[in-house]
Amino acid sequence: MRVNGRVKDAAEEFQSYIRLERNFSPLTVDGYRKDLEEFFAFLEGEGLGEGTDIRYPEARLFVTRLYDRGLSRATISRKISSLRSFFKFASARYGIDDSAFRSLFHPKKEERLPQFFYEEEMERLFEANRGTSPKELRDLAILELLYATGMRVSEMTGLKVTDPDPSLDIVRVMGKGRRERYIPFGHYAREALETYLAEARPRILKGNKHDRLFVNMKGTPLTDRGIRYILDGMVERAALHSPVHPHMFRHTFATHLLNNGADMRSVQELLGHASLSSTQVYTHVTKDHLRNTYMNAHPRA
Repeated sequence: MRVNGRVKDAAEEFQSYIRLERNFSPLTVDGYRKDLEEFFAFLEGEGLGEGTDIRYPEARLFVTRLYDRGLSRATISRKISSLRSFFKFASARYGIDDSAFRSLFHPKKEERLPQFFYEEEMERLFEANRGTSPKELRDLAILELLYATGMRVSEMTGLKVTDPDPSLDIVRVMGKGRRERYIPFGHYAREALETYLAEARPRILKGNKHDRLFVNMKGTPLTDRGIRYILDGMVERAALHSPVHPHMFRHTFATHLLNNGADMRSVQELLGHASLSSTQVYTHVTKDHLRNTYMNAHPRA
């Protein structure tokens, strides 16, 4: 059994809508597309979806299948949000009933604190990855800029040569939803960037002509996967044995700022969070830091 054609038409128009009118990033649009395709495949596999309206039991069964696969609550919640947004759009444009996903509850969030590097670990990272080759200069500039700005890896791969302004120590970043923000950085990142641009990037380009700031060793724009590979190697050279993912540098940026007295609103602005609640997860980390400091320092702790 195939999913109703009007529902498929609505899905195609929805993807165009979020890409062109809402200015969602290609990565976000692709995420919505995959969530919709997964739901349609479920309907067809269950012999459902011939009509235009999806009932609550069908939506509930889909979520149950997600739990059966062992997906995290955050992933399931994101898929529910994707489908809820789609059916709200389909209801307005095509008259398709959206009550099934409006009635679904999001799973309770898992209390997982963000992982981050301690300041001593960051120092080891920098010390272990200094060098003079074009590759080493590029890698150090990536590390310095990630730690100095807290930008997402996807934001870093989108940077153009003209986005950082070393004269003002500030970088222009295009974030989620095409929201533009400017992030300051310090003299360590400035020096690493200036050295990379003057001594490394022209040699790595190998005659290629494009305006992306960071390039791979073939001279073409560096991808998200490429940066992850670079960071894995840098962590390995520093002999840090904890599991690492690129977002840890973003968590580290926020945690170190708050631990050293930055206010929550400023950190929210720097991270490009639309809501303060997204930033507040770091308060748990800073409370743990304060508690550990107290227990280690107070004579009667």
